[in-house]
Amino acid sequence: MTDSVYREIVLTGGAFLLLFLYHLHLRYTKRRHPASTSFARNAQTRAVWVKEIMQNGRDILAVQTLRNWTMASSLLASTAILIALATLNVALTGEKSSEISHFLNFFGSKSEGVRLIKFLVLSFDFFFAFFNFTLAIRYYNHVGFMINVPPGPESLVDHKYVAETLNLGAAHYTLGMRGFYLAIPLTLWLLGPTWLLVGNAFLVVILYRLDRSG
Repeated sequence: MTDSVYREIVLTGGAFLLLFLYHLHLRYTKRRHPASTSFARNAQTRAVWVKEIMQNGRDILAVQTLRNWTMASSLLASTAILIALATLNVALTGEKSSEISHFLNFFGSKSEGVRLIKFLVLSFDFFFAFFNFTLAIRYYNHVGFMINVPPGPESLVDHKYVAETLNLGAAHYTLGMRGFYLAIPLTLWLLGPTWLLVGNAFLVVILYRLDRSG
């Protein structure tokens, strides 16, 4: 193993370990102190919103809101799949790395094999985002039907079940957005593992603020 490949592995491993440790800490915080995270507050807000909609029969408001969420998810899903396919095409048919990427790659490997792996990981990230946005659309469509079901003995759903379904859609939407956020340091990774480490450090700072402010 050459020194450049070794440094590539160490710096890349450190960058992804930083991101993993943050989400491990976030998972712990969500379990022990859920009210301190935006996830719990937003989920509770959506549950109250669903209850209000179903109890007062505000069907038009529900349809308009769900349509906006579905349109946003559809746009992001389309964008994700296009970028994923474009990235995959570059990885499989592109020429050698440009001189500027070699110039900015201070410590990492400059081999074409490593470069191919980076492009494939970036492409997979956008496929991951696309998958989650399409699942979000699926759950939003389910909610669109269930939220208009009148309460009664024959009804199989209540506002709690509808809120849980809506929150599942919101969770997949959040995962899709995480895929977009992660694409920034992964793109920097094409310039070298040092940039990936710096990008992940900034991403953790941004996610920390988002996960606590909403």
